[in-house]
Amino acid sequence: MDKRKRFELLLLGAVFTIATCGLIYELVAGALASYLLGDSVKQFSFIIGVYLFAMGIGSYLAKFLTGNLLRIFIDIEILIGLVGGLSSVVLFLLFEQVDFFQFVLYLFVFVTGCLVGLEIPLLMNILKDRMAFKDLVSNVFTFDYIGALLASILFPLFLVPKLGIMGTSLFFGLINISIAWLLCRLLRHELPKRYWLEGKAIASFLILLTCFIFTDYIQAFTENKLYGENIIISKNTRYQRMVLTHKNDDYRLYLNNNLQFSSADEYRYHESLVHPALSLAKDVSDVLILGGGDGMAVREILKYPQVKSITLIDLDQQLTTAFQQNDVLKKLNHNSLNHPKVRVFNADAYQWIKTNTKKYGVVIIDFPDPSNYSIGKLYALNFYDELQKRLLPNALVAVQSTSPYFAPKSFWCIHQTIKAILPHAQAYQTYVPSFGAWGFTLASAQPFQNFAVRRKVEKLRFYNYKFTDLTSFSRDMLAPEVEVNKLNNQILVRYFDEEWGNVQ
Repeated sequence: MDKRKRFELLLLGAVFTIATCGLIYELVAGALASYLLGDSVKQFSFIIGVYLFAMGIGSYLAKFLTGNLLRIFIDIEILIGLVGGLSSVVLFLLFEQVDFFQFVLYLFVFVTGCLVGLEIPLLMNILKDRMAFKDLVSNVFTFDYIGALLASILFPLFLVPKLGIMGTSLFFGLINISIAWLLCRLLRHELPKRYWLEGKAIASFLILLTCFIFTDYIQAFTENKLYGENIIISKNTRYQRMVLTHKNDDYRLYLNNNLQFSSADEYRYHESLVHPALSLAKDVSDVLILGGGDGMAVREILKYPQVKSITLIDLDQQLTTAFQQNDVLKKLNHNSLNHPKVRVFNADAYQWIKTNTKKYGVVIIDFPDPSNYSIGKLYALNFYDELQKRLLPNALVAVQSTSPYFAPKSFWCIHQTIKAILPHAQAYQTYVPSFGAWGFTLASAQPFQNFAVRRKVEKLRFYNYKFTDLTSFSRDMLAPEVEVNKLNNQILVRYFDEEWGNVQ
């Protein structure tokens, strides 16, 4: 292969790397913003907008660069590796330390986007005298788009579950700098005084490599400062980051930085979610749980000897496996997920209820709050319409419905959406110290028969089987004018983002 052809292939390979790494840094910023600031559609939207705008600024500024363009390109490649690679480390360290965190976040996004935007025009200028224009444009953008596709596939399926957000950004920073060093070595005849350039690449590589080696320690340090508690489990699953903490006999589970339960008071939540439906339902022999991968709701259901089978559907296999195998977690849920009456399926609940044909007398829905569209669809009219096809004639459905105090529009939107399909719906709420006032909806296609209790179990810590005690709401928990949540509008996600955004 002649030198000209090798030169072209090396730089086109650099285009591929630029596109892959650039999109990875954008995805890292979006995921990190969701993790630290809340899983918000607004955060992802703003980050994408700022990143693309910055790329446009960078592309414009590229025309003012003169001199040895290859040398400038390699310098930029090193700088992108440092800025993009270290971005997540710096942001995790600063989150609890500064009041202007969002400014720092968007500054990193802007600088990275601007640097990435500089590179493609630079490469085209470098190659313009070596390739025909039509081949130049075609090849550059082909490699660019293929790199973007690879990044978008690898990020959710492999990188975040295996390396985490911090490890992913550092890993791709190392790739950026490795490409810069490789170009220095292979194109040395094009680079006078290249040793200084190689030295910068090597020094930058060593900085990122050190951080990459100690990623777990940095992550543990930042999460200890964030949670202020001893961390027992800290792992990335395919869908979320799971952290279990321990302090003064209180175990707390966080998913993507959002508290899921505190062992000190989770019994209030789970007894309120499960026991009204199980005590009032006509038939409890077959119970379906959607969500609830921690097994706490299963634990409560198993207290009823009349229950013959429990089917649990939760998307995250690594989460349910942890609650089946970890000794601390098994103690919390009384080893419920390994009980012979329980079957666990890891699947998307929306797709599962569309394909499953069995009907149930009780359905317990314990999904995360509707903080994004992928979860919001599980609170949509279409979902409840599919669900009602899986119900026995007198079945009861209990749904966790977020806080009527902090998010009244969200709460009543969920209630009204359920009521549009299951007309006999009763809102109720209880106080959970870790969360404040928390709401639920109990619904059926048929009347509740005046809340007649059919069965009880002894020694509950909170629920007293007086369901009507939980059905009153103070005036500051009411929001009568809300829309029904539909797939084509996802109004619930907007309500939730607006209300909980003000709380945070």
